[in-house]
Amino acid sequence: MASRKTSHPNRDNEDKYSVLLPTYNERENLPLIVWLLVKYFGESGYNYEIIVIDDGSPDGTLEIAEQLQKIYGEDKILLRPREKKLGLGTAYIHGIKHATGNFIFIMDADLSHHPKFIPEFIEKQKEGNYDLVSGTRYQGNGGVYGWDLRRKLIRLRFNFLLFSTVFPSLVRSRGANFLTQVLLRPGASDLTGSFRLYKKKVLESLVERCVSKGYVFQMEMIVRARQLNYTIGEVPISFVDRVYGESKLGGNEIVSFVKGLLTLFATT
Repeated sequence: MASRKTSHPNRDNEDKYSVLLPTYNERENLPLIVWLLVKYFGESGYNYEIIVIDDGSPDGTLEIAEQLQKIYGEDKILLRPREKKLGLGTAYIHGIKHATGNFIFIMDADLSHHPKFIPEFIEKQKEGNYDLVSGTRYQGNGGVYGWDLRRKLIRLRFNFLLFSTVFPSLVRSRGANFLTQVLLRPGASDLTGSFRLYKKKVLESLVERCVSKGYVFQMEMIVRARQLNYTIGEVPISFVDRVYGESKLGGNEIVSFVKGLLTLFATT
């Protein structure tokens, strides 16, 4: 079991960090991500809670979450399940309603986002009093690691479909992030990433205005933040392919991304 806060006092007693973890079929990854979150929050001395929003996973993810709650305590692990898969955006809305922190982390539960970066996010936010801090794979020592051949082929297919549908002449350019930078000029280097820290009030404001679903939701959040003149800080992160389970990025998501991107371009 990861150690509780012992060596460090709370650095800011008024600050609390709520981590939203939407899950679907993550029974193998959830114990690891929770253990790492407890470890790094405990070592850094920040007050926190982890909110697991499971969308009716058939693999027993919720049962695993219930066991983790018994291990780490109901004050640290909050379970707010839903009966079925309803989408990422609504999962965040559901989680925000139950969050007691004044700051909210959003991240993937599949270990693609390592909790070791959390102290850096917090320090960056405090450094500039940013409204949100986004993890970036495209600045500093950030990067993408561990993709197997299948994931690379999916990404190549994604990029090809995206560019051949919108800009045929750009088929050989970088992926979805490049195109969104060209179309939307968001003021952030990693528009499609999903490891972020928000002031709770800012996240609530953005969610109210967002209309996208699925993978486009993360992109719209940054675009809306720019429109509302919210300040954005960035922390380089390493994105690592999931340890267990299969990627949820498939053909339907690719088509939805293309449609969502064009809609967002036309309305912002």
